[in-house]
Amino acid sequence: NSRNGAYFRKVDTQFGPIEVQVPRDRNGQFHQHTLPDYKQHSDVLESTIIKLYSKGVTTREIADLIEKMYGSHYSPAQVSNISKQMIPKVEAYHKRKLSDKFFCVYLDATYLPLRRETFEREAVYIAIGIKP
Repeated sequence: NSRNGAYFRKVDTQFGPIEVQVPRDRNGQFHQHTLPDYKQHSDVLESTIIKLYSKGVTTREIADLIEKMYGSHYSPAQVSNISKQMIPKVEAYHKRKLSDKFFCVYLDATYLPLRRETFEREAVYIAIGIKP
């Protein structure tokens, strides 16, 4: 197995886009360990996108922020695909077991204005339990 030149790959990082030269071999057996195959974005950018999305920032706003802060272009569809990584974690959170005993349970409701067919105020319920 002998070398067969190299190719350039663009990777978006927290410091902006960088171009990396990746060596090749004739049999295609070389795999770079520092950058996973087909990965074009760093984990830092993806975690930033997930954090912004969880705070309620829209996909278009996230795409604009990432481009302004890091110089990396993300489409709203890419942001949406990255944020879908949260879905299994949210489902696991909803299906978790709750403790049978609580020292104190605090229940409250906040009424938020919503516009559907007419202007309505709808309750958002909050429950906080404190374990002994």
